[in-house]
Amino acid sequence: MTAFKADVELLAGSDGIYDVVVDDVLIFSKKKERRFPEDGEVAKLIEAL
Repeated sequence: MTAFKADVELLAGSDGIYDVVVDDVLIFSKKKERRFPEDGEVAKLIEAL
């Protein structure tokens, strides 16, 4: 399990959009991928930055 220290902001949206942005970089988009991230996928993407 990976732990991160982060300031998180949840923005209300529409159409089921789920985006993860780190330092103004989009690292995951449910709309683009057409799916929710798998367990641990977002953490791996953050580690890869």
